[in-house]
Amino acid sequence: TKLILLDSLLQEKKMNIWSAFKGVSTRWKLVSGAALALGGYYIVEEVLSKKPTVSVIRLEGTILAGGSGGFSRKPPINLEGTRKMIDSAFKQKNLQVVCLSVNSPGGSAVQSDLVSQYIQSKAEKAKVDVIVFVEDTAASGGYWLACTGQKIYATRSSVVGSIGVISGSLGFHELIKKYGIERRVFTAGENKSVLDPLAPLKESDIEIIKNLLGNIHEHFIAHVKGSRGDRLKADDKTLFNGEFWTGTKALELGLIDGIDTLDAFIEREYGDKVKVFRAKRGGGLAALLSSYFDGNYSVLDRFEDNVGNRIQLTDQAAMKVAENNLK
Repeated sequence: TKLILLDSLLQEKKMNIWSAFKGVSTRWKLVSGAALALGGYYIVEEVLSKKPTVSVIRLEGTILAGGSGGFSRKPPINLEGTRKMIDSAFKQKNLQVVCLSVNSPGGSAVQSDLVSQYIQSKAEKAKVDVIVFVEDTAASGGYWLACTGQKIYATRSSVVGSIGVISGSLGFHELIKKYGIERRVFTAGENKSVLDPLAPLKESDIEIIKNLLGNIHEHFIAHVKGSRGDRLKADDKTLFNGEFWTGTKALELGLIDGIDTLDAFIEREYGDKVKVFRAKRGGGLAALLSSYFDGNYSVLDRFEDNVGNRIQLTDQAAMKVAENNLK
């Protein structure tokens, strides 16, 4: 009787697995079918080779909160805009190392810190190193991001450094006075209207802003020293005055570990013995299709993420019922 019951439960489990697949959206069925039909080569290759993976995360643009890159068409670098890309990079199977490609003139200190800490926490959990490669620029917040990795490389002419903090504004009090415009501002708190552009600059305002910038600068310096340690080869006055240098000079100062490029490094260290996964920003059907037909992307992983998890939960539930009924 128990064997008949078990067989019945297993048949029910199979039906539940089919129901889990049927629960996937029609779009996913079409995309999965097309990927499995046209990308079969990659599936077979992955199963047979089990190559280790090198993930590449590209951080390019100004570092800003929100979704607009200002005058640039490129989306800004911030935690919410890069979170899924970072997650996908660290989610790869047989992950050996994560390469971070940085090309940024800087921006928000807060977003620089958030993105850097998020990548570091992912690397610690995955127990893999992060190696950074600077393209054109890793200045100010861009260098903050570069210090996320255990090692930093740049080209000879990359711009590196600018370890400082800046704040700027304009004053229009003389302009409104010229046109007879009267300013009316009411506050509770003597420092609530600091740096009012329609009022003359006050000494107390300058002191407040300098203290703020000084605190952020200290955070930046601590981050750099925590990352670079005794590899820094110059005094604080030289390194942390806001100046920036070429990659060659940055190497002399200990701000980077060598002159190298991302592709050359991967080719030299791994050759064709690894799968290179280049994480992409964005989402939707276009991103999904691009991942399916990228030879470096795991079709099996994508299928597993969307269907396999449902099947696994159904399997576990069915087996639990079987165990309870056979006791």
